[in-house]
Amino acid sequence: MTQEMLDKINQANAFMHHNHIRVVRQERDQAAVSLELCPDSLNPFGMLHGGAYFTMADCAGGAAARSDGRRYVTLEGSIHFIRAANEGTVTAQARVRYRGGTTCLVEIDIKDETERLLATGNFTFFCVGTLET
Repeated sequence: MTQEMLDKINQANAFMHHNHIRVVRQERDQAAVSLELCPDSLNPFGMLHGGAYFTMADCAGGAAARSDGRRYVTLEGSIHFIRAANEGTVTAQARVRYRGGTTCLVEIDIKDETERLLATGNFTFFCVGTLET
């Protein structure tokens, strides 16, 4: 996917923009989003907020699901926290495990710049139509 197409995706999602998250890669059945930690993304203890992990996972999973040209909404999501991040850039990498006619199951790994696993999750998305509708 070209940078121009990634920029279009990032501009279209105000919630991602508000949370400093951006899609950095999208290809068939895979996607990645990144977040450069800033004061807005930290909890009171100076670590990446759990909601930021969940939001990153949801955004990456949605981008991977949408890579088939259809529109999806989140049906269910779970996340397992492993370790905390307090600086740098964090990336959520998503991979479609199952794609059916109406649902799509995506697994997500969230890692820091050294590739240490910070969190992992599974999200199910429901297809609501094609991107043109």
